[in-house]
Amino acid sequence: MKRTNAAAKKSAADNPRLADFLCFAVYSANLAFGKAYQPILKALGLTYTQYITIIALWEENHQTVSGLGEKLFLESNTLTPILKKLEAMGYIDRQRDPSDERQVVVSLTDAGRRLREKALSMNLVDACGLTPNEFQTTQQSVAALRDNLIRSMSDKS
Repeated sequence: MKRTNAAAKKSAADNPRLADFLCFAVYSANLAFGKAYQPILKALGLTYTQYITIIALWEENHQTVSGLGEKLFLESNTLTPILKKLEAMGYIDRQRDPSDERQVVVSLTDAGRRLREKALSMNLVDACGLTPNEFQTTQQSVAALRDNLIRSMSDKS
């Protein structure tokens, strides 16, 4: 006996496959990005989290730890060890804000700024296999998804 389209759709909704979950698509894409970034990160001597921290400082130097944490979606107890390591590597300086001793300001060193040229010479846009328009649309869609999820969680608190 042949199943109708409606029955097939109902069955798929009742028994979703792993590939049907958006969360799995995002998660597995993140894993693929991690593998694709390995050669770049190895060449730079950075972890992915250190790399995005440096990128955030290239975008806006002299940020507070709390502001940087908000931008990176990292808690200070996660970010502080990353900053300590980057400071030990000579890429950043951390100093108390003279106008507010409770705040620590993070700034790039000359070595941190020079790292930019090396990092920007290696990119993964082509590896994504998307046109420039598709790349931008996908990035914006994923960012909107993230923002919606964060907003949804904050609405429930």
